[in-house]
This record gives sequence, C-alpha cells and structure tokens, in this order.
Amino acid sequence: MFLNYLISQIDKSYSPKGFSNSEAINIQYDILKNLLRKSKNTKFGIDHNFNKIDNYEKYKLNVPIRDYEDFKIYINYVREGKEDITWPGRPLYFAKTSGTTSGTKFIPITKESLPNHINSAKHLLYNYYLKKKKIKPFLGKVMFLSGSPDLEEKNQIKIGRLSGIVNHHKPLLLKKKSLPNKKTNQIQNWEKKIDQIAEETIGRDLRIIGGIPPWIQMFFDIIIEKTGKKINQIFPNLDLICHGGVNFEPYKKNLFNSIGKEIDTLETFPASEGFFAYQNDIDSEDLLLQINSGIFYEFVEVNELKNKDPRRISIKDVKLDTNYALIISSNAGLWSYNIGDTIKFINLNPFKIRVSGRTKQFISAFGEHVIVEDVEISLKITCQKFREVEITEYTVGPKIIDKRSKSHHEWLIEFKTPPKNMSEFEKELDKNMQKRNIYYNDLINDKVISRLKVNQAKKKSFINFMKSIGKLGGQNKVPRISNDNSIIEKIKKIN
Repeated sequence: MFLNYLISQIDKSYSPKGFSNSEAINIQYDILKNLLRKSKNTKFGIDHNFNKIDNYEKYKLNVPIRDYEDFKIYINYVREGKEDITWPGRPLYFAKTSGTTSGTKFIPITKESLPNHINSAKHLLYNYYLKKKKIKPFLGKVMFLSGSPDLEEKNQIKIGRLSGIVNHHKPLLLKKKSLPNKKTNQIQNWEKKIDQIAEETIGRDLRIIGGIPPWIQMFFDIIIEKTGKKINQIFPNLDLICHGGVNFEPYKKNLFNSIGKEIDTLETFPASEGFFAYQNDIDSEDLLLQINSGIFYEFVEVNELKNKDPRRISIKDVKLDTNYALIISSNAGLWSYNIGDTIKFINLNPFKIRVSGRTKQFISAFGEHVIVEDVEISLKITCQKFREVEITEYTVGPKIIDKRSKSHHEWLIEFKTPPKNMSEFEKELDKNMQKRNIYYNDLINDKVISRLKVNQAKKKSFINFMKSIGKLGGQNKVPRISNDNSIIEKIKKIN
C-alpha cells in the first residue's frame, strides 16, 4: 500500500512487518559504527578508545557491561552540567525513575534518542490500523494514563518522569484527541488525579486507553463507582487497551469483567532507557524488536551474568527460546548498559521477542520495582526497633485483590519470637519500605495499593515447603521475593 511505503520512506525506523534477518544484522552494525563515530571525542569515548574501535569484537574488548551503579560516575558528570560526557553536548532531559537494582536513577534522553520514544508509539497504532483495516478507533478520544508533565530544571537539563516528558512531544493531531486536559494531568496526587480524570472522561467518546494495567483498572473502578454501569455502557466505542510495564495476565480477567466484554489489547516494551519493542500484530503476543531506532543491542545468556566476563553476542548470533539479559548502547549516551530486563526470541526473521522477566528477583505487580535489597534492609531496620523479634524465614509477594486499593504486599514470616505489637510492626515495616522505594511510596500515598500485611507462618512452614518440592538443604533457598503470590499460597496450603 502506498501510505505504508510513504511512511517507511519518511521514517527509516519503521517497517510494518519488521526488517528481515540480514537487513537487521546490517542495520545493527551500522548503528554501532555511527554511535562510535559521533561519540569518539566525548569523555566516555576517549576513556574507552572509541577512535581505535572498528568492529564489534574490538568494542567488546574496550567497553565492559555496566549497570546503573557502574555507569553512575558518568551520569553524575552530566548532572553537574558538564558537556560531552557520554554523548555530544548535554541531554535534553533526565527521566527520573526508581531502579530495580539501585535507588533513584537519572536516565538521559537526548535530541537524537527522543524520536525512539515517540515514533515507536506511533508505529504501534499505525500497525493496529493496518491489521484491523478500520479507522473507527481513531475517530474518538485517546487517553494515556501518565505521570505529571511538570518538569524541574537543573544545569540546563529538564528532569521528570518519562511519561510526563513524552506528554510534551505528542503529535499535534494526538494532542487534540487526548484526554485528560493539561490541568488535570498536572495533579500530583494520583488518587485525586484519577478521580478528576474520571469526571472529565464520563460522557466523552473514549476509544483507546493506554497505561499500566493496575492504573487502568483503578480508572475503571472509579467510573463504575460513579455511574453504577459497566465500562462498555459508558464508553461503547472503546476498542483498544495499550499496556506495558507489568505482566498483563493477572489483570486481564478483571479488566474485561469491568468493561463487560473482551476488547483488543496491545503490549509495549518501553523503559526510560528506550522503547524497545511493541506488539505489531493483534493476533500474536510477540513483540517486534525496534531494530533501526538508534539502539545497538547485545545479549548475554542469563546464566552467564554471574561470570566475571560474561559472553556477549550481537543480534547475529541469538537463538530462539533462550533467556537473555538485554544490553544496550544508544544515542542517549548509554554504553553496554544492562537494563535489568530479560527477553526471549520467538522469531528471528523478523526479530520478535517476549519479555521474560528481570535479571534479579523483584516485585513489580503494580509498577513498584521492589528488589531483594529493599525488603532485606527494611526488615533489618524494623527489627532494630523491635528488638524482641527473631525471624526464622520469610518471603514476600503481591496480593492482587479485585476491589480497588485493597491489593497489597503480603509478607509471610516465620517468627521464632514475634513482635509484641504486630500492628505497630507492620506500620514500621511499611514506613521503611516507603523510604527505600519511591514507586512503592507513590503507590501507597496514591492509594493504588494498601499498606503491607504480615502473616505469621507456622513453625517449620518453610522447611516443609522446601521438602515438598525436593529442595531441602544444600544451596537451595526460598525465594526472598516473587512477582506473584504462588509461593506464599503453596506454603500456606502445605501447613
């Protein structure tokens, strides 16, 4: 079709069905070459001999894999206002986010990297149109539940949440169709904001909604509370949910029950570091990897990550159904950066993936990105105050409850000596968790979830559980945290 051809000529990052295997490999090596050329005179480029690197093998020898903590020394130079550190000049923005492997992160977004975030979303919607062959979903209102667009500025760099930054760069046509209005979007308190969004949206012709699934469910719950009607009675033309950030499956049934019918859904794989992939076919859950979008990808088999010098490969050598840690170098000035996500390739021609998890244990059922360190330190600090407490074993997982604001983190703890006042212990533990993790703090304060709950496990509960699965003793451990509540429920059932 001519329109398809025209768009692909204007935007070289776009390919409706994806680039072929050979095209993708060549594009990726060209991207690496161009990234190195543009950055050879930056501090990072000088430190890592960019002027001497002319192939991927030499790149691997000179540029080690880093996570945020390892990379932070360069980020701090940029935050101080210094130029030409990891990319020429200064970034336009810092996307401020809570990391799953560290505390608050500041991820650079440059003039060159910004189109990746904007265009990928446009490609998602355009591909949906190509598949469905109908214009109806695009004739009404579109709403993406996002953070505030308000930004602070320091050393000539604007700082804010990624979703708020992207709000400033919506295409003109989309801005005219978007809900909510700017004033509503600027409300900082999430509970007040979502309530105002509901008030503003009722009676409008909403046809597409996007966001993190628990946020969407919260919005639906408020609409139902205000009207006493199913969502499809309020928004009869609602055709599409665009989602990402957390596993959609636990929310799917409740979302469709709230709507009153099943509708189309499309998954995305965005992050502050880049918009990496999206579902380009409504009939397949696989995500099309963004091959030509200013990002060079590397992959490390997850079991290799523990090695001092893990084997790294380019897209040329990836295999199907292998769990890889995703490593990126990009025109945002990130270099062999471990984003913390793991993926599996489902197709190699074109390259299509599914997100398989995180490189470390985590809880992100509601978008909180809680890691083991968060729970361990929070519990340690709490027990320092409640000195009588002795703990034998524990595990933590999300408890998802249909009714809004009742979902919470469940802590199953086997005490040798329990606290004298369990209610106060819970409050203190939750307070310390909020101090450790800004996203968890936001979710509590905005009443997306309620305060954590501690359940006491019976004596030898964890031993009996490990015995039941044949993993008692040796190096086997009960997972400290999990992204679902299955382990907790199994322990309860056994005992």
